[in-house]
Amino acid sequence: MDERVITGAACVAEGAAWLAAQDARLAEAYALTGPLPLRLKPEGFAELLSAIVSQQVSVASANAIWARLQAAGCEAAAQVAQMSEDELRALGLSRQKAVYAKALAVAAIDFDALRDVPSAEVIRQLVAVKGIGTWTAEIYAMFSLGRADVFAHGDLALQEAAKVLYGLDERPKERAMRQMAQAWAPWRAVAARLLWAYYKQIKHREGTR
Repeated sequence: MDERVITGAACVAEGAAWLAAQDARLAEAYALTGPLPLRLKPEGFAELLSAIVSQQVSVASANAIWARLQAAGCEAAAQVAQMSEDELRALGLSRQKAVYAKALAVAAIDFDALRDVPSAEVIRQLVAVKGIGTWTAEIYAMFSLGRADVFAHGDLALQEAAKVLYGLDERPKERAMRQMAQAWAPWRAVAARLLWAYYKQIKHREGTR
């Protein structure tokens, strides 16, 4: 696999400096946000389950639900596989997310092998599991695998940040966001970190966990 992997703060700083040099609007945002967070997370089942929990709910709600799942031992696939959907719902998951959690628990993903395949293939393998959409797969590739050139095109906070930063009339939808992000290669994951940080500045709340 010949892709840049973010391993520390120096990588993020390098990417942010490159983006600021390429794009005056991103330079303005970077001046406002200051140094960007690393955001790297562990690999494995628990991170994907956490991403499913985060789908379409506020950061605060996701954190609360995740805390209950952790307390119940749901960070392990074997534990979730043994639980009923009703038990998972009692911990705060919606009916749909309980189904997704069970599907993930029995999917037998080879998380070690994902480290060595291209990002497009990582995303392809993950979205094959029921309940893992493109956004969840992209978040995993960006934060758990550290891929430097992956972007969450359907993320509403990123879309809103782009709308404000670039003075757009409306929030760019996924296709438009994908076109915009092409200009930020090979540091699209750092552009995402920058836009999330900018979103936090303008909205006074976190855009992602």
